[in-house]
Amino acid sequence: MIKSLVGGIVAATAFVMLNSAAMAAGPEVVKGPAVEADCFAPWAADTQFFKFPKKDGPYRIALANGYIANTWRIQMIQTAKAYAAQKDVAAKLKEFKVVSTGEDVPAQISAINNFIDSGYDAIVVNAQNPTAFAPVIKRAKEAGVVLVAFDNILDTKDAINVNVDQKGLGELWGKWLISHIPDGGKILEVRGVAGTSVDTDRHNGIHEALDASGKKWDVTEVAGKWDDPTAQKVTADAIATNGPFVGITGQGGDTGIVQAMIDAKHPFVPFGGETENGFRKFCAAHAADGLKCSSAGTGPAQVAVAIKTAISALEGNVVPQSVKLPLAIVEDPNFKAGQDFFPDQSDNFFVGNSFPTCGINFTAQEIMGQTKADQ
Repeated sequence: MIKSLVGGIVAATAFVMLNSAAMAAGPEVVKGPAVEADCFAPWAADTQFFKFPKKDGPYRIALANGYIANTWRIQMIQTAKAYAAQKDVAAKLKEFKVVSTGEDVPAQISAINNFIDSGYDAIVVNAQNPTAFAPVIKRAKEAGVVLVAFDNILDTKDAINVNVDQKGLGELWGKWLISHIPDGGKILEVRGVAGTSVDTDRHNGIHEALDASGKKWDVTEVAGKWDDPTAQKVTADAIATNGPFVGITGQGGDTGIVQAMIDAKHPFVPFGGETENGFRKFCAAHAADGLKCSSAGTGPAQVAVAIKTAISALEGNVVPQSVKLPLAIVEDPNFKAGQDFFPDQSDNFFVGNSFPTCGINFTAQEIMGQTKADQ
């Protein structure tokens, strides 16, 4: 009996020690700046800085993507693979794994849990929901796994977030419409994927700008899922039922939105939209006809910054808990062929895949040479 009790105490003590060691595997909060301050820019003045325990490479890194059925996500997967294949990056990687789980949030969480259980050093995630990941974030921290969210980020300070100011992007589009529509009126807002942080933040930014203008707006909202065919269809339906509109804003699928306007013979109007090559082609071609555009966002190459951040954290370098990326912005009348859009490239190609401060720059050929398939 006494022997059993002693054995139980020893086992319990060992469990506590092991659990404490696991907890200690998480990052230490330290003072900045980051190791590459121009690349890893902190989100705000009060952003914390992390320093993870240094691990010897090469590393096993996974990309846990969610939604895949639009060109941005496809190009993002291709860009991630292109970055991992670059010679200096590949030398630091033992394995790079890609999984896309669709719009099923539990499936994405399960994929992340599987990567943790399989001993991956870092997991990069484009999250389907900003708030549903608390348990898996805790597991990653306790296991000493570097978790980096980008684009659709996580509502936490226990993982690293890499993103542009999505709400600020919505405000920019809203202000563009305000400045070009003097009397207010009926607006079409083509949203993205419901429930994601990007869709919510951009939507809130648009409406805060419109509400603050003092003008009267009648906004029709449709879900385009950042996808050209889907956005084209819902725009055509909206024009038929609620049009005409005096302005349009689209979070993505903007080439399809303009095509729907053309097919419906809807007048060209001021448009605040994303960075698709086809959209910018339309903006340049039809500016004189009334299609006055603000094209802004960030290309899918932000995934490369997220992977770079994960590697730097694994190497024991100081990184911000929240990294702020610059927007790629071009507005009428400054659309220049060969610089802001590429006439010979696919309409579906997203422009803005260069982050010079991070040493990241991709050619269209380098990205399009990769597949969207899991690996």
